[in-house]
Amino acid sequence: MNMRHASALLLLLAASAPAAHAQQAAPLNETQVMGRQLFAQSCGICHLQAVRGTNLYGPALNKAATAGNDTVMRALIVEGSERMPAFKYYLKPAEIDAIIAYLRTVPAPATSAQNAQK
Repeated sequence: MNMRHASALLLLLAASAPAAHAQQAAPLNETQVMGRQLFAQSCGICHLQAVRGTNLYGPALNKAATAGNDTVMRALIVEGSERMPAFKYYLKPAEIDAIIAYLRTVPAPATSAQNAQK
């Protein structure tokens, strides 16, 4: 095998590694995909880390948020809190449900799971 073919093979393997990892997780259904998009658009400014090492305005959200209670999560999104705006006039109920459905697919960080066991 010449150097050009070996380089192409290495590039192909490197490019396919993230895809293979993503395939191991359960694929998102249509509602969860919509929830992921809505979460990024409406919630990401505070709850997603734009650049590694930067601070978040709100907590990182995952399936462990609100102790897994969808009713509490829905109420928080609809009514807001003293640090978070209410989204009852901005998001439709089906959109809120989609965001919750997506968040329930996001794994909790390993450190959260380890701290919960202590």
